[in-house]
Amino acid sequence: MTQAPPGHPRPTPLLVLDVVGLTPRLLDHMPRLKTLGQAGSRAPLGTVLPAVTCAAQSTFLTGTHPGEHGIVGNGWYFRELGDVLLWRQHNGLVAGDKLWDAARRAHPGYTVANICWWYAMGADTDITVTPRPVYYADGRKEPDCYTRPAALHDELTDELGTFPLFHFWGPGADLVSSQWIIDATRHVNRTRGPDLTLCYLPHLDYDLQRFGPDDPRSHQAAADLDAALAPLLDDAGAEGRTVVALSEYGITRADRPVDINRALRRAGFLDVHTQDGMEYLDPMASRAFAVADHQIAHVYVRRPEDLAAVRAVLAELPGVGQLLDDEGKKAHHLDHPRSGELVAVAEPDAWFTYYYWLDDARAPDFAQLVEIHRKPGYDPAELFMDPLDPYVKVKAAGALARKKLGMRYRMAVVPLDPSPVSGSHGRLPASDDEGPLIICSTPHAFPGRVAATEVKSLLLALAGLPDTA
Repeated sequence: MTQAPPGHPRPTPLLVLDVVGLTPRLLDHMPRLKTLGQAGSRAPLGTVLPAVTCAAQSTFLTGTHPGEHGIVGNGWYFRELGDVLLWRQHNGLVAGDKLWDAARRAHPGYTVANICWWYAMGADTDITVTPRPVYYADGRKEPDCYTRPAALHDELTDELGTFPLFHFWGPGADLVSSQWIIDATRHVNRTRGPDLTLCYLPHLDYDLQRFGPDDPRSHQAAADLDAALAPLLDDAGAEGRTVVALSEYGITRADRPVDINRALRRAGFLDVHTQDGMEYLDPMASRAFAVADHQIAHVYVRRPEDLAAVRAVLAELPGVGQLLDDEGKKAHHLDHPRSGELVAVAEPDAWFTYYYWLDDARAPDFAQLVEIHRKPGYDPAELFMDPLDPYVKVKAAGALARKKLGMRYRMAVVPLDPSPVSGSHGRLPASDDEGPLIICSTPHAFPGRVAATEVKSLLLALAGLPDTA
């Protein structure tokens, strides 16, 4: 931890836990975090539209809305590239004054560790740990992580094993990845002692989307994560760290998939091109298409004269709750050039698929893979193995055997039927019980409800630093 200049107190060290999907209802299954809030502080936390990871985290760290920092979702259509890209990692995509910039103005030498929060690469933090597979020249993808300083990579791998990428997302996603992140955070705090540690814990994201928030398996996931957090919270107490736990969104019951791109294709707005019998979205040729992102979809309309007709098609599509035009986007602080000409918001029990093909036999081969960078939209079906394929486990075992032999392999196990998905997010919450919350180990830390745009200033205040923005 940094030393304070003469005459100035040392900043209070912070541990900020992003407990994805945490809501007041789930907190009842997490006794350790619940006790932390009872002894300290707890308040409802406002989120942003879209209520998704990349947009919410960027708001927490900049104190601005998506219309200002530019992160309008987990991905968008890069008009200058003619391509849909999700889950980019470079911090240069996030505009605005970051939390660590403000902290260093107030206290030069302030040190920050980012353990798996998004847009970690290229950020001006002192310590970085983020998932980063090895992409071999023969097409294989193997688990790994990126770290700065570079030496931290081998430290963590030697102590904890390789970053468990296939437990971080996909059909095998489970507590193993969050446990690795917790252990990595403990290692960094113990060996580097940063003033601010950001720790991302994705475990609740999985079973809440698989089974819905009220399923006993989701409640057990909450209890398991709470138990795994105990050693990290004990460390924080021993180190004199103030602990803040917050969430980006709440996951609600949503089991009605909406094929927004298929509707646009049937209406003649979306184009595809075909290779080897497989259909690929052609965003540059399409008059309109959607980038589906949970319960939000950015709809890109190439010609202004098509806007009214596209709106009419989507207004009649069951499951579409709102269509935001320029005025609607401005009202929701989503008026940024990266946003679609229209933004569709799903009804509460619905969510948007990315599917654009009309015949599963014409689906691209990546559709049945865990392939977050090639799909032109978010695909929660990646959390499942295809329940309609009686040989799916045999196929998976065969692929793993090829993998262990160092051969190329395809883990084609993801269903093309989205019906198993039971939970989603992205809309603004209907109530505080379904929305995110913020917890602090310090009593009286919050005067009441906290807005997402207030988190940056709040963290600076908890560190004992002024917000000089």
